[in-house]
Amino acid sequence: MEPPAYLRIKNWLLARIEAGEWREGDRIPSEPELARRFKVARMTVNRAVRELAAAHLLVRAPGSGTFVAPPRHEATLVEIRSISDEIRRGGGVHSTDVRKVAEVRAEAPLAAELGVAEGEPLFLTVLLHRADGVPAQLEERWVVPAAAPEYLTQDFAQITPSEYLMRVAPLARVDYRIEARLPIETTRTALALAPGEPCLLLHRCSFSRGRAASSANLWYPGNRYRLTGHL
Repeated sequence: MEPPAYLRIKNWLLARIEAGEWREGDRIPSEPELARRFKVARMTVNRAVRELAAAHLLVRAPGSGTFVAPPRHEATLVEIRSISDEIRRGGGVHSTDVRKVAEVRAEAPLAAELGVAEGEPLFLTVLLHRADGVPAQLEERWVVPAAAPEYLTQDFAQITPSEYLMRVAPLARVDYRIEARLPIETTRTALALAPGEPCLLLHRCSFSRGRAASSANLWYPGNRYRLTGHL
């Protein structure tokens, strides 16, 4: 049985994107052009385009046309890799904006998670990771000084916290949770999100040598990222 007309159009568009015939930012044929090509009603074309836009493969810009969307970067959950590795594996160029490097005092919830006394010193870094210049992840990380005494002296524009901690505090266990969250204004601005756009928040507590070593909030732009895992 021949597939529905909208599905034939959808598959035709998808095949050209996957083959690289149309690349990120390229304008695809208009709905009237596609309707003439496939000899169907425009509403049939509209359904195919809408479904590809809902899958984040196309971006519709009213008055301008429909364009191939940027690729959605992937981050693994079970296999722990640095964000720089994730971006490079996706074919991108990683860069980092160092927003904050400081010593802070552990507030009660964080102290309980990391197994330290409330008010005890912790190291804090806030970094914005970019893929080809586009914000990909905002990383807020608290580190137990005993696990990595030289943490604050590192050049985090050259080495990511994950890369450094894997070297000095070998990973033994990771606890994590994932939430869909509306970001606060500073996070929204850092990730270049429009008002009301959600984030994916991966909260991760890492353990080394029998104790907690770091706690991190990893904020991803929900419209440009997906999280995957293999069990």
